[in-house]
Amino acid sequence: MHRSAMTYCLGIESTADDFSVGIVTFEGEALANVTSTYMSESGGIHPREAAQHHTRVVGKVLREALRKAHIEPKDVEIVAFSQGPGMGPCLRTGATAARALASYLDVPLMGVNHLVAHIEIGRLATGAEDPVTLFVSGGNTIVAAFDVGRYRIFGETLDIAIGNCIDVFAREAGLRPEEGLPVAAMVEELASRGVVFVPLPYTVKGMDLSFSGLLTAATELLRKTKYRLEDLCHSLQEGIFSMLTEVTERALAHTEKKEVLLTGGVAANKRLQTMLEIIAKEHEARFCVVPKQFAMDNGTMIAWMGILAYQHGLKVPIEKSFVRLKWRLDEVDVPWMKR
Repeated sequence: MHRSAMTYCLGIESTADDFSVGIVTFEGEALANVTSTYMSESGGIHPREAAQHHTRVVGKVLREALRKAHIEPKDVEIVAFSQGPGMGPCLRTGATAARALASYLDVPLMGVNHLVAHIEIGRLATGAEDPVTLFVSGGNTIVAAFDVGRYRIFGETLDIAIGNCIDVFAREAGLRPEEGLPVAAMVEELASRGVVFVPLPYTVKGMDLSFSGLLTAATELLRKTKYRLEDLCHSLQEGIFSMLTEVTERALAHTEKKEVLLTGGVAANKRLQTMLEIIAKEHEARFCVVPKQFAMDNGTMIAWMGILAYQHGLKVPIEKSFVRLKWRLDEVDVPWMKR
């Protein structure tokens, strides 16, 4: 099947361990979302090794995405890429691929903010219009809502992100990611079998959160083997998610918005979904959660963000398409939101 009468954006995501290519129509239909994930032998993500992985798979992932979308390279009318924030070597690999492709095809290049893309794919997939958003992933923990032209941050982590916190604890427990099964999912499954709640540090400072004390305490208890792993996973999750729910509810009460959106890689956790759904119902707000296929870092969200940016004149000349490692969510204009 050939769809050349339609208009397409190809998006490249490469902020961390995932190299992903998505293809989306201007009407918001996702035609392809192909991802290859770097798996480290030990520890967390090694940026240079991850970038080398991305370099090896770029051709294969691009070809597979075009095949799944049933289009030819010449049908692509916009190329978008994650310009930041993220890991330098990984970002630069994706940016280089995007520049080369945009130059070869002679089409506009769109450098987009990875964090805003997570919110926008959530809004597209769920129909949310103006939500309070909880964005939780390996590298980010943010409570945000739109106000006066930008997404404003109402609360965020002061140290490590929730995904990183869970991953570090899981590795200390000897858990290792498997194909299609991240360690966070393993922790969630173990937590579902926990029956004893072990008190751990609970640190909310105003609207911001800190997870390092909780992680240290949980890890020390793990090493002492005083409690079952299932009970520690349960306690870790309950503590983290209670902190997140508290801050999200405060933002919801302050803004009086009528939607709560959960997005990012940790959005797939059923316990977190349940807790947020409860507070949304109490405030007569609709609860929305990004579909699982768009929760992790993905090229589809970059492609859709590229379309929004293109439609509002936010093009990036190739000579100015340098990556931005610490590009904050609240530094990005979002003219497609009119409220």
